[in-house]
Amino acid sequence: QVQLVESGGGLVQPGGSLRLSCVASGNIFSNYRLHWYRQAPGKERESVATIASGGSTNYGDSVKGRFTISRDNAKSTVYLQMNSLKPEDTAVYYCRLGTWWGQGTQVTVSS
Repeated sequence: QVQLVESGGGLVQPGGSLRLSCVASGNIFSNYRLHWYRQAPGKERESVATIASGGSTNYGDSVKGRFTISRDNAKSTVYLQMNSLKPEDTAVYYCRLGTWWGQGTQVTVSS
């Protein structure tokens, strides 16, 4: 059983930054591709960023150039650095490892 706990969400003004963290329990972290998703009210959950076990990354078109995913295998933690935030980035952000999901953290971008 793996548990994922996200943190770092909050309220930020447009143009601001936040860094999300997701800590995983268990000892399988380093072998897995890790994902960040988000879901805005009334919308489907969408993939934001992915990082492979070897460190290669992929991003959704709407966040390319603004968000950066990274991982620290020693800490079993995946990060999402979010810069130049826009109101349309407002959503609940979730991390995923295999079939396991975190509980989500709310990000609100508003003036």
